Amino acid sequence: MAGDKTKKSIDAATLEMIDKAEKDRVSTVFERADNMKPCPIGAEGSCCSNCAMGPCRVPLAKGKTETEEEKNKRRGLCGATAETIAARNFLRKIAAGSAAHSDHGRRITQHFLETARGHAAGFEIKDEQKLLQLALELGIKIDDRSNNEIAIEIGEVLLAEFGKQEGELLFVKRAPLKRQELWRKLGVTPRGIDREVVEAMHRTHMGVDQDYQNLLLQGARVSLADGWGGSMIATDLQDIMFGTPSPALGTINLGVLKEDEVNIIIHGHEPALAEMLAVVSHDPEMAAYAKTKGAKGINLTGMCCTANEIMMRHGIPIAGNFLQQELAIITGAVEAMVVDVQCIMQGLSNVARCYHTKLITTDERAKIEGAQHMQFDETNAVESARAIVRIAIDNFSNRRPEVFIPKHKSELVAGFSHETINYLLGGLYRASYRPLNDNIINGRIRGVAGIVGCNNARVTHDDVHVTLARELIKNDVLVLLTGCAAMAVAKAGLMVPEGAQFAGAGLRSVCEAVGIPPVLHMGSCVDNARILIAATAMVKDGGLGDDISDLPACGAAPEWMSEKAVSIGQYFVSSGVYTFFGVTWPTAGSKEVTDFLFKDMEKMYGGMWDFETDPVKMAQKMIAHIDKKRKALGIDKARERVLYDMAMRRELT
Repeated sequence: MAGDKTKKSIDAATLEMIDKAEKDRVSTVFERADNMKPCPIGAEGSCCSNCAMGPCRVPLAKGKTETEEEKNKRRGLCGATAETIAARNFLRKIAAGSAAHSDHGRRITQHFLETARGHAAGFEIKDEQKLLQLALELGIKIDDRSNNEIAIEIGEVLLAEFGKQEGELLFVKRAPLKRQELWRKLGVTPRGIDREVVEAMHRTHMGVDQDYQNLLLQGARVSLADGWGGSMIATDLQDIMFGTPSPALGTINLGVLKEDEVNIIIHGHEPALAEMLAVVSHDPEMAAYAKTKGAKGINLTGMCCTANEIMMRHGIPIAGNFLQQELAIITGAVEAMVVDVQCIMQGLSNVARCYHTKLITTDERAKIEGAQHMQFDETNAVESARAIVRIAIDNFSNRRPEVFIPKHKSELVAGFSHETINYLLGGLYRASYRPLNDNIINGRIRGVAGIVGCNNARVTHDDVHVTLARELIKNDVLVLLTGCAAMAVAKAGLMVPEGAQFAGAGLRSVCEAVGIPPVLHMGSCVDNARILIAATAMVKDGGLGDDISDLPACGAAPEWMSEKAVSIGQYFVSSGVYTFFGVTWPTAGSKEVTDFLFKDMEKMYGGMWDFETDPVKMAQKMIAHIDKKRKALGIDKARERVLYDMAMRRELT
């Protein structure tokens, strides 16, 4: 394996397993990243393969200004310009990301309906309060109806959002009024979730939409169908079915695997199977069966976004994030890795063959050559989960001698949902974002930043996430995290209240008063909708402007890899948030398109894209933006605290 291993990850457990992979002669994503360099033309969005006359490559000549004649020559066979090609590629990424999140949302909605109809044994409505609140929001009668009757109507209404053809998505009304008016004015309010994805794919077909600005308008619309549609539906219904997260203490990293127990890793994004595995793995009958095979018990752990879901609802430990999935198997201690959809490396199949691990796929949409497929039946969930656990237990005796589990693990507090933040700040009877807004206004908290997204093998694993988070909290910026970014920062010890020692004096004082970490775990990548709701709550509470774009806030996906990240980024930009990407920028092959995304979008949406690979420079730009927003709000200067006597109070009235 070529290259300096210390540049592959900042995580000690990961480095130890990279060493073991090399000794065991097992290929991993880290080795493949060394051996395969990215295509520079594809990376900058300058390659079009949307018809069989191509692929057409129209790379930008670096280091020189193009003449009009040179620019005119840089076209595909059909005459498509570099701008059209870059915008089409960008829109297709948004559409694919939105489709991934929204298909997740559809499956959750269908499962919600089956649960409400009594067809999904083992599942139930767990958060009655959120169920009733959602019913009131949707105009659904409560009266003396049962929870299941109400849930059926909610499920039917929300399932219709996917195939809706006209009008507006219902959850658009959750956004600040000024933001809704802006979307309508620009013509980007999403009509139906599936409609926007299909239209995006049609527009990017050869010979259809050939105006890059018009293509990017559809990009805004399809991304909003994700953030304020599919993802938001998924988060709400998951909370109602499985319970709205509240702070839970847990552990993370490969050290959570156990040498004397049956280790099962659940990996993917849809939490229904994970929820049932969490129940079955604690079944005394299953534990007794494990002991007959020589194991002391069953150890269920999570990987990737499913890990976030079961950590914050059940306290189940997290084995690692995206780039650690192969390394978990390389420990030699994993009896079964159970996967569903999204972010599952096909390389897992080859790695599993080198050890005793059973790789089990569970979703008909995501099969892997060489893996064992066991379809998860949500109408018979308990038996489906039991069958999987039995296979893992039976495999315990097949372990080989080369087991090596790194000792490294960290504690984290996860589960800061919108409802939890509301309660922690305001209490049971006065739940409110007012204390947060007040502390931003008085300057103890400088602003808020979201760090989301993936790991990427083209940069040092976890480093950019951790460095960015440290730099932001040091400068009194409260950080909200989801997905693999959250796991990276948790491994660095910043997701416990003691992490406040690394924060600036103002942020530290607030964290210590409330008892929270300086970085808050808000869930999986589909749960970025929670950040939209939190931002809207800040606006509605007053004192920080009348739109999301007025807030001293920004976002970043500094180690992005997935098309989902492009959709997430665009719905934040379209919602008014200054948003950064790191690693690489997908429209670098067109100056016009990139300038439009980096400059003109701010004039349109109040939010815009930016790109920076250095996490310290990224933090500095984010802080500068926060300071600019503070100045615009008139809260950039420290205010002397005034204690009013009775005479001064009379003057106020």
